[in-house]
Amino acid sequence: MRYALIPRSMSFYWYSIKNLLIDPKSQLISFKNTNFNILPPDQKIEEEVHDSVSKGRYYPVKIGDVIQQKYQVLGKLGMRNTVVLKIFTNDAQNRAEINAYKHLMGMRSKHPGRNRIRNAIDYFSIQGPNGEHHCLVHEPMLESTQELLRRNPTHRFTEDLLKVFLQYLLSALDYLHTEALLIHTDISAFNILLGLEDQSIIKKFVQAEQEHPSPRKEVQGYTVYTSRAFDSPSSKSIGEPLLGDFGSAVFGDAERPRNAQPNVYRAPEIWDLFEGRHMFNGRDPKSEKYMTRAHLAEIFALLGPPPPELLKAGKRTAEFFDEDGKDISENQTMINDSAGDWKAEIPIPARACLEDSEERLDGSNKEAFLRFMRKMMQWRPEDRQSAKQLLKDDWLNGRS
Repeated sequence: MRYALIPRSMSFYWYSIKNLLIDPKSQLISFKNTNFNILPPDQKIEEEVHDSVSKGRYYPVKIGDVIQQKYQVLGKLGMRNTVVLKIFTNDAQNRAEINAYKHLMGMRSKHPGRNRIRNAIDYFSIQGPNGEHHCLVHEPMLESTQELLRRNPTHRFTEDLLKVFLQYLLSALDYLHTEALLIHTDISAFNILLGLEDQSIIKKFVQAEQEHPSPRKEVQGYTVYTSRAFDSPSSKSIGEPLLGDFGSAVFGDAERPRNAQPNVYRAPEIWDLFEGRHMFNGRDPKSEKYMTRAHLAEIFALLGPPPPELLKAGKRTAEFFDEDGKDISENQTMINDSAGDWKAEIPIPARACLEDSEERLDGSNKEAFLRFMRKMMQWRPEDRQSAKQLLKDDWLNGRS
């Protein structure tokens, strides 16, 4: 969760997995108003619904606290990525994010994509009553793209807005992939963040906390606050989009024996922003929940069978394919020209068509957009275009 902080020795605002917001003044801000609502014990809110509170894994932050003699807690922003100070739980989780930011902070580069990534400004550890907590300090952000979509009546990007975001995002990815050698693995609307141009939004946030303190409750010596949102921003308040949250990032030169991406976001996330729905859901018809075999079957239906050499190299091929090519199910849909037959006990859907799935464009512009998508939607990694190549795409650059 995130709070808002104030750096006592820095000249700019920050916000704060506990969220902290910051004011640039060296003088501490007072939060003496005791006229706040105390929430009933049986009403579980926010981080309290997780067992980390009862197990003492959170750092006991209070609004008004000073951290590291530099940052004052000014309010709780909630479970968002606009956080300035992230205070991790004390169970040694999320070290991957700290390691990724340490690596990025040590990079010196003139690549334009370097400025398309949300910076970490500081990192340190603090001692809590039940152990050590690692912390990250970030530059301030206004909101996530998910919030922007939520405020949009259509809950989708326009084509022009999508192109702008993609140019920023692909530039960031080119830098990560070619120079930093990091793979983000968790690109979604929650992790593409919008810069903050209007500092008065933060001042209003702090004033609201002073005049109308957040409702709260005590749970085993830990104060749980309700989150406070920023005022709705004007168009002038919204800065450039940046890629943030490297909690799932992996180094590209290391082999990964496990999935490196949330299930439903195993690409392509671009589709979600523009079409307002997932391209693949992976909902298993038998279990009625997400399963890899259902996701894989949907991809088969759209892209056709995977190349034989890809199946032969796959470590999990035997879970989904019959190596000797025999059909082992009465309802089996056969995959021709592949290294084996599908055996995952659910049928492959009827062949899908990308043209039918895309509902917002038409004519040559639609064709150009789908060509752009297909440059990424390839079975073999070596057949997919890089971020650098995609930046030169005709549709993306208005040449369709």
